[in-house]
Amino acid sequence: MSVRAARRSGFWPNTLRTRLFLILLAGLAIAYALSFTVLFVERSMSAKAIMLGTLESDVATSIAVLDRLPADQRADLLDRLSRGNYRFELGPGLPGMPDNSSKGREIGGRIEEAIGGTYPIRMESIPGDISRLQAHLTLSDGSPLTIDITPRPPMPIAAWLPYVLAIQMVLLVLCTWFAVRQAIRPLAALADAADALDPNKKGPPLSERGPSEVAHAARAFNAMRERIAHYLEERVQILAAISHDLQTPITRMRLRADMADDSPEKDKLVRDLGEIERLVQDGIAYARSAHGNGEKFSRIDLSSFIDSIAYDYQDMDKAVAVIGLVQGVASTKPHALRRILTNFIDNALKFAGAAEISVERKDEAAIAITVMDRGPGIPDAMLEAAMQPFFRLEQSRNRETGGTGLGLAIAQQLAAAIGGSVRLYNREGGGLAAEVTIRAN
Repeated sequence: MSVRAARRSGFWPNTLRTRLFLILLAGLAIAYALSFTVLFVERSMSAKAIMLGTLESDVATSIAVLDRLPADQRADLLDRLSRGNYRFELGPGLPGMPDNSSKGREIGGRIEEAIGGTYPIRMESIPGDISRLQAHLTLSDGSPLTIDITPRPPMPIAAWLPYVLAIQMVLLVLCTWFAVRQAIRPLAALADAADALDPNKKGPPLSERGPSEVAHAARAFNAMRERIAHYLEERVQILAAISHDLQTPITRMRLRADMADDSPEKDKLVRDLGEIERLVQDGIAYARSAHGNGEKFSRIDLSSFIDSIAYDYQDMDKAVAVIGLVQGVASTKPHALRRILTNFIDNALKFAGAAEISVERKDEAAIAITVMDRGPGIPDAMLEAAMQPFFRLEQSRNRETGGTGLGLAIAQQLAAAIGGSVRLYNREGGGLAAEVTIRAN
């Protein structure tokens, strides 16, 4: 079956590792089988050549000796002239069938050639369990002579040979697997590094050890990652610079608007300036979160920390509640974590009017803090895109809400800075859940 046919039939594996393994193993196994076949055929041909050489030399001499002896002395010499694969008989021999096989013709031709055509030979095949041939000829005095020939079977295979073949096949499989593993492992490492690539997180570079081709690919990948990180950093720096420079003209415009006479146009201008100012502030916050801050890790009591956030909102008559039992400590950056949770809570209050906070220990090393609401939620196909900067869902989160599309992006940047992660998912029964996972200790 060809590779194309195997692919159509569904038997062709999907992984490159398995494909290379099967191709190399099949090629080496076929080459090994061909070598064994050549050796076996060569042994058979050698055995046949030995048998025919014996017939050609010894039989001619034996026939000449028997022809010169008196008829009454020939019987005493038959056993001495016989060999393992042929013997002489005085008389017409056993009844048989004329033999026209290639083996019979070859044996008969060799004998006739050896005796020089002096005695015409007739070959017959003797029926039975063992393949036997008889060559009939007539000596000079008219006495019939029969040569009973048992063709020598192929040389027997040693009893230990199958075990050696099995060991060789095992070694062949192991060597093939090792070769494929050595060839595929750098490619798998490169794929894993590409999957784990996050320009917002600084990770160890891909190892550049190994063959020159692998080292070259690793260097190219590391250089690509550095370029991506540089481009993103440059983009954030531009955003931060523009946002910072806009603060001065916005402040002047606000002062001029405050000094203007009261009118509907003044109110609209003040609202527009407020919206622009919030956008600039969010841009600066996003740039700062991307670069991280100088805040150090510290251990916090989760119960006190979460309660303080909820009480701050409750003091402003906001419907923020803590559900479940909160206990334990965590190692994090408190201000960064507070900013993440306030972003989640602000979103929940905007789109649902209420928020619930729950804390759950995932394992010994991770704690998940979730802010839940019963608002419109986000379509599943847009959950990942909602984490991107300036992404907005116009259907439910329009400009009237005052959002800039940076809140979740800032939360994601800050979560990366504290060694955590952010996840959004829709709740059963409606609503959205925003989860941040942090280190327990």
